[in-house]
Amino acid sequence: MTVQLNVSEDFPALLGRIDALGDFVEANAHEAENLGRLTDDTARALLDAGLVRAGLPKNLGGDEFSPRQLTQTIERLSYYDASAGWTMLALQLVTGTTAAYLGDVAAADLFADVASGNHALLSGHGTRPGRAVPVDGGYLVSGSWQFASGMALATHIHSLILVEGTGEPRVLAMPKSQVNLVDNWDVLGLRATSSIDYNCADVFVPETHTYAAATMTPANGGAIYRVGLVNMSAIVHTGWALGVGRRLLDELKRYASGKFGTHNAAVDTAQFHAEYATAEAKLRAARAWASQVWEDNENTLAAGEMLSTDQETLIRLALNHVTWTAHDIGRTVHKWAATTAIRRGPIDRFLRDLDTGTQHITSGPVVLQNCGKWLSGAQPGAHWEFLDLVR
Repeated sequence: MTVQLNVSEDFPALLGRIDALGDFVEANAHEAENLGRLTDDTARALLDAGLVRAGLPKNLGGDEFSPRQLTQTIERLSYYDASAGWTMLALQLVTGTTAAYLGDVAAADLFADVASGNHALLSGHGTRPGRAVPVDGGYLVSGSWQFASGMALATHIHSLILVEGTGEPRVLAMPKSQVNLVDNWDVLGLRATSSIDYNCADVFVPETHTYAAATMTPANGGAIYRVGLVNMSAIVHTGWALGVGRRLLDELKRYASGKFGTHNAAVDTAQFHAEYATAEAKLRAARAWASQVWEDNENTLAAGEMLSTDQETLIRLALNHVTWTAHDIGRTVHKWAATTAIRRGPIDRFLRDLDTGTQHITSGPVVLQNCGKWLSGAQPGAHWEFLDLVR
């Protein structure tokens, strides 16, 4: 039976709700940085608006947006506040994939009342593995993980584990109360994302609350979840970079409008005009190509087929391209916004958040190198396992 690709009718309404909250979210951004997490009012407003529900399977009561709908949702929120966008993309991604890939027992435990908003919220780390010792009915889990974005809002933890004896990578879901939280998020940017570390030792996790990390076969939901965990991550991270890049360019335009015609204004030069036009072209081209990549993927999923290695490569390459295009735009904005770029305000905050967000492993140099191996024909017959290209 073909698993259908859902395209949510609630998508335009959610974008409208985000726009309605935009000024409110931005007004709380400075306080959120001081707190190291979103303010309670911001968090509740975004959750009530349906930011996490957009990534949850429809059969469990979620809205189950399509890939391009999810990208544009995170793009829109990140335009107003990069840290709010990052927090919600993390919660949406981890909560949604957990709901999709865990079976009936865990779904009944964690997602029995999605429609009313009364369900688990998950945060955690998906690359650095912990150890899982098999025992009757599950595993004894130990490990130390980093960068659990959105942890302040989470009720449960999502973590990668390796099963002792087999080396099988699995992903677990466990109550946040069972881990030790390490409040060490002291960073340049994305300060309001509460991306802290955590650890545990010999905690029992039922096998029903784990799933094979490389699975592309959802227990719940439609065809979008057949792209797998890493590609689901690429969907939302692509949106984040696009939203941040767009906001920075718009901030530069706003800055320039107040400087045109003043004494020795750098923004009155032909060089500024040319560099602004170049930045605009780069961002629009990156956005158009990312959309084209995902339109092709959606057509494949809608036809009941699995993504090819070519398609999975382009997902990773498009994310890398969008991310570093946004970074290039940030450098242009920093150059022309002069001392405004170093004073407290939107440009300063978005530049710091952008510089931090570009360090995410999914946009790192090794992934780009692996894309090049496949596209150049240097590693024929290979396939993707997480962020590695393997034979």
